Amino acid sequence: MKQQKHKRKESFSLLLVSNTGKDTRHFFLSLKTLRLIIVLMLLICVTFVWTIYRSSVHYRSESELRRKLTSSEQQVKQLESEKETLNAQNVALTEENELYKQAESMRAQMAETEESTKEETAKDTTIPSQYPCTAGGLLKESYSEEHPYISISAQQEDCITAAGDGTVTSVDSDDTYPIIIEVDHGNGYKSRYMCQQEANVQVTAGQQVQSRDTLIVINGNDTQFDYQVIYGEQVIDPLLVLEAKG
Repeated sequence: MKQQKHKRKESFSLLLVSNTGKDTRHFFLSLKTLRLIIVLMLLICVTFVWTIYRSSVHYRSESELRRKLTSSEQQVKQLESEKETLNAQNVALTEENELYKQAESMRAQMAETEESTKEETAKDTTIPSQYPCTAGGLLKESYSEEHPYISISAQQEDCITAAGDGTVTSVDSDDTYPIIIEVDHGNGYKSRYMCQQEANVQVTAGQQVQSRDTLIVINGNDTQFDYQVIYGEQVIDPLLVLEAKG
């Protein structure tokens, strides 16, 4: 029979000696145990290295985030500053626009006043262009060759007024009209006011009158008043003058 060889397990000795030489410890480690220790040490090293790496990455990431945050804060401050500048410019432009509007309004008012003044200055008040009766007087019949004047129906307390500036040349009457007043306007125009009923005469011959001065005050209802305009000794339609100048 062959003699069987016994395999001897490999082991390692670990001797710990004190520096004083008084205490000595001797440990025996199997191969498996040694390998386990080495693996554990490797794992600890890898874990340590990985932790350092992750910390470094986290630090860089945090630094980058802080840099971006700082940049964003600076941009926000810049935008706020620009916003304040734009608001100030907007306020200034609004005030300037209001000033322009006020100036334009003043110029328009001045132009309108000037135009109105020119019109009033240019208007010849000696032309009999005003309606010769107050608001109550209504046009009853228009001018025609057979009816060379306009007829107006006047009511009590209505006033017959001068159609333009001039001089009262006569205050007269005839069989048809108890009151006839004639005004010479000095520019070729004459106006004649003829009342078919008695009324209160307010002027005398030779008196100077201005446009819309009262000549006659009516004292009865439905009083007919005839109005005639003469230009260059020719009777014309009073409404032509009123339409052109009134």
